[in-house]
Amino acid sequence: MNGGHLTGGCFCGAVRYQCGTPLIAPTLCHCESCRRIAGAHVVGWLTVTAASFEFINAQPAEFHSSSHVTRTFCPRCGSPLTYRHQDRPLEIDVTLATLDDPAAYPPIDHIYMADALPWDHPGTEWPQYRGRRTPPT
Repeated sequence: MNGGHLTGGCFCGAVRYQCGTPLIAPTLCHCESCRRIAGAHVVGWLTVTAASFEFINAQPAEFHSSSHVTRTFCPRCGSPLTYRHQDRPLEIDVTLATLDDPAAYPPIDHIYMADALPWDHPGTEWPQYRGRRTPPT
């Protein structure tokens, strides 16, 4: 961490970022769009305030994966970096594995299990949600 901020970046180092600490605990997403964007069966996400997030050495490329979602990635190596949904303008999701210290922020659950591949059966005791997380009661 740097000055109370988390730091991270893409695989090749061309795009670096810093952001504030998580708003909520990280999660593992199994939705089809995340899987296809990352080329992996699951993607870890960390949610921070949009105001705390900034790219610090280069701007990433942007991609609209749907009419309401903007994702960023490194234009050089292709690493997926962020996810922004227009319904959550004050938040930005950061790919957990691109943090400089991703081990410091372990996920606590699985989301969008309804989209999980048939062979993707997490062996953890973490909660598993068919879609988004169920808000705490």
